[in-house]
Amino acid sequence: MGGACSRKRGDLIDEGGDPRRSANGKYSKSGSSKWLLLSLPRSASDIIQRGQGRCPSLMELCVARICEDISKYSSFSVLPKDISQQIFNELVESNRLTVTSLDSFRDCALEDVHLCEYPGVKDNWMDVICSQGQSLLSLDISCSDVTDSGLVLLKGCTNLQSLTFNYCDQISVHGLENISGLSKLTSLSFKKSTAINAEGMKAFTNLVNLVNLDLERCLGIHGGLLYLKGLKKLETLNLRYCNCITDTDMKPLSALTNLKELQMSCCKVTDAGLSHLKGLSKLVLLNLEGCPLTGACLEFISGFVSLLYLNLSRCRLSDDGCEKFVGLGKLKILNLGFNNITDACLVHLKDLINLESLNLDSCQIRDEGLCNLKGLWRLKSLELSDTEIGSNGLRHLSGLCNLESINLSFTSISDSGLRKLSGLTSLRSLNLDNRQLTDAGLPALTTLTGLTHLDLFGARITDLGTNCFRYFKNLRSLEVCGGSITDAGVRNIKDLTSLRTLNLSQNCNLTDKTLETISGLTSLVSLNVSNSRVTNGGLQHLKQLKNLRSLTLESCKVTATEIKKLQLAALPNLEMCCVKHLLKP
Repeated sequence: MGGACSRKRGDLIDEGGDPRRSANGKYSKSGSSKWLLLSLPRSASDIIQRGQGRCPSLMELCVARICEDISKYSSFSVLPKDISQQIFNELVESNRLTVTSLDSFRDCALEDVHLCEYPGVKDNWMDVICSQGQSLLSLDISCSDVTDSGLVLLKGCTNLQSLTFNYCDQISVHGLENISGLSKLTSLSFKKSTAINAEGMKAFTNLVNLVNLDLERCLGIHGGLLYLKGLKKLETLNLRYCNCITDTDMKPLSALTNLKELQMSCCKVTDAGLSHLKGLSKLVLLNLEGCPLTGACLEFISGFVSLLYLNLSRCRLSDDGCEKFVGLGKLKILNLGFNNITDACLVHLKDLINLESLNLDSCQIRDEGLCNLKGLWRLKSLELSDTEIGSNGLRHLSGLCNLESINLSFTSISDSGLRKLSGLTSLRSLNLDNRQLTDAGLPALTTLTGLTHLDLFGARITDLGTNCFRYFKNLRSLEVCGGSITDAGVRNIKDLTSLRTLNLSQNCNLTDKTLETISGLTSLVSLNVSNSRVTNGGLQHLKQLKNLRSLTLESCKVTATEIKKLQLAALPNLEMCCVKHLLKP
């Protein structure tokens, strides 16, 4: 199959956040999100549209008008600080704030300055930002070019409670000294900072009121965690992707007895290092994805009786030691994906009756192992992709009436097995990426009228099978990639008006008629019709899709020139257009 349809499996996924979720948004200094900052400024009419028909307040209209005429004002310091704050926020959100207009907010007693990924933020901005003095409570200058010189000015902002300096690569170890006196800080984030090393972490010693500390991707902190042992109020600590951390770094953390969330994905901590944490009885979330741990680590983890979220994905677990799961009766979310566990491990999970999410991706689970899950009636999400289950095993899941999401990709499920899913009427997301499935299996799914996401990626679906799609009126995402659908089959999709994502790639008989048929799906945000017979002539039918942000037309008979014309003339929100192997103009 072509690049538009390829899927990589077994790669370690950067979730970019909470391990409770499979996906989350990422951002980096060079990320694609900066396109948002280049859009045209909004007018007062945009304020009305943003309210989705709600009549804007007089204050909103006044703020919008001031922002339109921002060059007329030299200072807002005489205004009440809450009004100045609204004007500032609107300028940031509408991308009108410049170093010149920023000066109007000098000494305005702003409480929150959030400039994450805002272009042009440098040391000369910090003079005005820090003029807010003791009023300033929260500052985010992530991805800025602020240096040590800019941080010097923070010393006067003694009431700061939250600081975020993610991806600020111009700050050095010496610059960190300027935050050591900000003793009222409760939240501090320094993702991917070269300044955070063992020496630099001395600056954290006096931040005794810290509750949240984020040091994700700080690769030089080995030996520096000892400076955290006095931070007794710390509740959340993020050390994800700090692959310099080893067992010797764990002992200082044993003093953090109020810790509730600890994230250490891809650290080099082993079973021995984890033993130092056994006193952290308040832990609610523990993320150890990718750490070189074995089943022996459960000897210590089983003592965390308050645990609700546990991620042991991509560790070195086997069935040995899994009997210790029995002590974790409060668990709601458990991720065991990509481990060498079998049905023997599942025997010890059957009493975890509070589980709401279970991930067994790529484990050696067979049909009979699923019988241990049939009593987990609170389950809402079940990940069984790349396991060894077949159609027979699905009978054990028929009683999981609260199940909302199930992934059965890359399994041996056949058309007959889909009938065993027909009673799971709470399902909202169903992933069936499987070459064994055909049109014959789809009628069994027509009872699942609440589906919002259906992935039939790789299934052998023809026009006949698409007749079943009319039952899924609530679908927001549909993938039917690699089937044998023609323009005629697409007519069964045209009434799914809630669709936001549609992937029809690798259906090589689709033509411009398909684009005409789906032109009424105005809620579409993402469309993929790669490896089809779509031409430049069909692009005109996309003009009605004003919400389209992603368009993929790989290996189609279209030219870059026509795509650009379409974007400029009719699709102002289009941010990503993938058109490899274009037809030459």
